[in-house]
Amino acid sequence: MRKKLALALALVLAMGTFALAGCSSTGSKNGSGAADSQQGEPKLTVAMELAYPPFETKDDAGNPAGIAVDFMEDFAQQYGYDLVIENTAWDGLIPSLQTGKADCVISSMTITPERAEVVDFSDPYAMAQLAILANANSGIESIDDLNQPGKKVAVKTGSTGDVYATSNLPEADIVRLADESACVTEVVQGKADGFLYDQLTIYRNQAANPDTTTAVYIPFQDAESWGIAVKKGDAELLGQLNEFIAQSKEDGEFDRLTEKYLSEEKKAFDEYNFKWFFDFE
Repeated sequence: MRKKLALALALVLAMGTFALAGCSSTGSKNGSGAADSQQGEPKLTVAMELAYPPFETKDDAGNPAGIAVDFMEDFAQQYGYDLVIENTAWDGLIPSLQTGKADCVISSMTITPERAEVVDFSDPYAMAQLAILANANSGIESIDDLNQPGKKVAVKTGSTGDVYATSNLPEADIVRLADESACVTEVVQGKADGFLYDQLTIYRNQAANPDTTTAVYIPFQDAESWGIAVKKGDAELLGQLNEFIAQSKEDGEFDRLTEKYLSEEKKAFDEYNFKWFFDFE
């Protein structure tokens, strides 16, 4: 009898231990890895450089925030993912896909043939054009004014502004810097004549530095398409992203994001007759 009671007690204890172990898995929105979350949802690790408000940035508490964050949260909710956002330096975004540290990248990244050789891109989720933030005393009124001996052009390393300057401004001295804030500082302080970046960044920084800068919005290239990058061959995730982007163009998702983050900028773009980020025509 004692043996039977001991065996029954051991069985109960073992079952209780197993049940507790089954409830001990954890998941975090700010963590990393591909393990299942506490709710049993697969993790989706998204890399972005949280340095480009209002698309990819941080809130006052230091948490990921912005248009891209909201967009991916809505995507994850629809497709049953536990979203994980990894703040990643610009030059580490594509390598994060190649090494398996991230499942996708959304970081205001322009779709280019060179990048498309190493990653697969979704359909465009935004459109942008380059503009010039010029020093107020530089005399810059067009892109041709920058392509002169002695003119210094600040660009963010690896950006499409960098690519454009390298290909089209052979006479200028190109100054490559790690982030756009450093490029803006170069122009404000008169160390560079101009900074090439998208219209929104130029608009915001010119408004913040009205006495030391001017803006040149005359289009000098076609609108750029921003895409979400995934690892080569990840057809399932790419298909889900394309489906969600198409849906967002129809159901007002981009209008909601504009109203939340860019309502004043949208008015200014309409006034200047600029192509809006979410104008896909």
